[in-house]
Amino acid sequence: MPKILAAVDGSENANRVVEYVLQLARSYREPLEVHVLNVQPPVTFGDIKKFVGQEALDAYYHDEGIRTLATARQRLDKSAIAHTYHIGVGPAAETIVNYAQKHGCTQIVMGTRGLSPISSLLVGSVATKVLHLTEIPVTYVK
Repeated sequence: MPKILAAVDGSENANRVVEYVLQLARSYREPLEVHVLNVQPPVTFGDIKKFVGQEALDAYYHDEGIRTLATARQRLDKSAIAHTYHIGVGPAAETIVNYAQKHGCTQIVMGTRGLSPISSLLVGSVATKVLHLTEIPVTYVK
């Protein structure tokens, strides 16, 4: 069974990722297993952990992840596609690649903000980093 990792961040491009995965599922002869992942950036400013416990931070990551996943969940829950949701915390590209490897995903599908090649080179992007960090096929949805 093909396992697709759909990386979503709550943006319009992420919504298109879900639509693409739904279309992809209709084109496969066998059922897909879809893993939907949202990565929350770790809170790292100052000595925040002196004032806010890990439990409060974990609750914050969970709440932000659930809010970010809401549209994707709503759309996929209406489908007959087997799917799970996960909220990761850490550097986005590394977290996406590690999740895909750990769960045996056969493809990563993610959005791109549509940066020009020069902007992407100067600023960097999660999509570019994912492509460089993994051997798993990556599909960008714009």
